[in-house]
Amino acid sequence: MNSVPQNVIKHKVGLLNLATELGNVLRACKVMGFSRDTFYRYQSAMQAGGVEALLDANRKKPNLRNRVDEATEAAIALFALEQPAFGQVCVSNELRKRGIFIFPSGVRSVWLRRDLESFKKRLRALERHVAQTGEVLTEAQVVALEKKQEDDIVYGEIETEHPGYLGSQDTFYVGTIKGVGRILPTDLCGHVR
Repeated sequence: MNSVPQNVIKHKVGLLNLATELGNVLRACKVMGFSRDTFYRYQSAMQAGGVEALLDANRKKPNLRNRVDEATEAAIALFALEQPAFGQVCVSNELRKRGIFIFPSGVRSVWLRRDLESFKKRLRALERHVAQTGEVLTEAQVVALEKKQEDDIVYGEIETEHPGYLGSQDTFYVGTIKGVGRILPTDLCGHVR
């Protein structure tokens, strides 16, 4: 048995061993922070299949019957490149017009599997796709890329030659508290403004 499965089941075997040492399931569960129900599930798995059963008991296998078919998944990924600014509800509605029926949550699931769940990630995928294929961008794609550039500038993401090249700090003096010293205004994250 390699080290990764051993680390996964170490706490389970430890709970079972502690219960046998103490001779009290309730006290062992309190010490280890488990419920008695969990202890009995581990114990029955251990009796049924040994230590290997403890490893399989915690690993959930994906149910492939719940996934959409490959054609639908490919259509969702292609539409994410066509209209990267659309959200999952808009994508679902537009695909319905094309005869592909999928719920918005299904669109989200496909995006998560293909690493397209955010607007920025869909734009990065579009940039990679255009770089590989050399396709010409549509008007909607150009607008989405320009919107991203504007958002980057608004949120302070500016491209420079070197990291930290355009660093500045704007602070102003608010007052002084005895025993504390000077007070400068901060934002919600605690950064000095």
